[in-house]
Amino acid sequence: MHTQSIPQISAALQQGQLSSVELTQHYLNRIERYNPQLNAFITVTDELALAQAQAADKYLKNGTAGPLTGIPFAHKDIFCTQGLLTSCASKMLANFIAPYNATIVEKCQVAGLVILGKTNMDEFAMGSSNETSYYGPVKNPWDLQAVPGGSSGGSASAVSARLTPGATGTDTGGSIRQPSALCGITGLKPTYGLVSRYGMIAFASSLDQGGPMAHSAEEVAWLLNAIAGFDPRDSTSLEREPVDYSAQLNNNLQGLKIGLPKEYFGEGLDPAVDTLIQTALQELEQAGAELHSIELPNTPLAVPIYYIIASAECSSNLSRYDGVRYGYRCEEPQDLMDLYQRSRGEGFGAEVKRRIMIGTYALSAGYYDAYYLKAQQIRRLISNDFAQAFQKVDIIAGPTSPTPAFNLGEKFNDPVKMYLSDVYTIPVNLAGLPALSLPVGLIQQRPVGLQLIGNYFGEPKLLNVAHQYQQRTHWHQLTPTHF
Repeated sequence: MHTQSIPQISAALQQGQLSSVELTQHYLNRIERYNPQLNAFITVTDELALAQAQAADKYLKNGTAGPLTGIPFAHKDIFCTQGLLTSCASKMLANFIAPYNATIVEKCQVAGLVILGKTNMDEFAMGSSNETSYYGPVKNPWDLQAVPGGSSGGSASAVSARLTPGATGTDTGGSIRQPSALCGITGLKPTYGLVSRYGMIAFASSLDQGGPMAHSAEEVAWLLNAIAGFDPRDSTSLEREPVDYSAQLNNNLQGLKIGLPKEYFGEGLDPAVDTLIQTALQELEQAGAELHSIELPNTPLAVPIYYIIASAECSSNLSRYDGVRYGYRCEEPQDLMDLYQRSRGEGFGAEVKRRIMIGTYALSAGYYDAYYLKAQQIRRLISNDFAQAFQKVDIIAGPTSPTPAFNLGEKFNDPVKMYLSDVYTIPVNLAGLPALSLPVGLIQQRPVGLQLIGNYFGEPKLLNVAHQYQQRTHWHQLTPTHF
């Protein structure tokens, strides 16, 4: 049952071959069995899931069900979910029960998806390994000694181990794509503003973007159909005509121009990863695509300017957690200043504090022009690089991560080394572009991902290329040995 794709599950539900209650219970049983090993879920919603499954079965029986009705699903614990713990994997919000639903949660409910629970993540989405969570690190189902990537590591691990058919993630600098690559699944970071950020707890508002994670591009397209769309409650939401993201999946790739940035294939890239990426590109070439060398000259500046911009926005966004209004409050504060200092000092983890300090410094009166303003100017140059590249090619391709999954603890005490894990994904967020990661092979049983980058609103083309590749290969169908 759990080895079937979302379209296959949908067909079985619509034809009455199984009920949503049976399917949901099957996944809840798998979570109960395997989550203690993986730590992929923070909250499991057994009663709510079964109640939603019962309601879904009524819709299925009377013929009013949609394509996703009755299919189990999970949300990253960064999306407010009414009546449920929404913690952002932080001690600061370990007692916060959301009073309303994020738009993405609302849309999933309208589509009929059944919520299995909330997945683990790096604290406030700050991390590339899912080791900064207040609830402990998530394990990679392909190798329990390895990280699953971050910050959406819980969602990636749960999908990879088939504890859920799909899940939501968020991507600020690669946090959907990098864990998708390290866990061997398909994940899409949509164009900035395509999916509403209302109810998504903010890290860096000009970079954050929610998106879907599943095994295949086809499944991701189905999920994107459910969650994309204009939301008047989100001032950054884009008002556009609805698009069927699964409509172009079967287009042939004849004449498609794929750009290969020389900056993505140089120093720092694991040679074994490079080999698998080149093999995948040859497969696309055989399908009719054309490969072209391109340059994105400002790429080397992306990591340092990202950590200035993201940290500055994080410093501003996280100032609301002061121990007064909601969230963690220290015990017996002596005065207001003591309340602020101890609540924030005790409630935030080390990585979150580090980024708040960097951001506050970059925004301070003496350094704003030298750091934050300069970073925004370079951000424009990176965006211009992509704009020029897309005048010559249709999509851009390269590795998602420079290496396969690294071991737990390997980079935890070296922030710079950890930050470089996102060297290929960060530029996309700075430019607000859509990008997708899909599995293209294994290195010593650890998955490797290919990143496809599109122009604004290029999701249909990205999904088409990924789907055509997956029609010719089997990597997206693999399941970790012990799951």
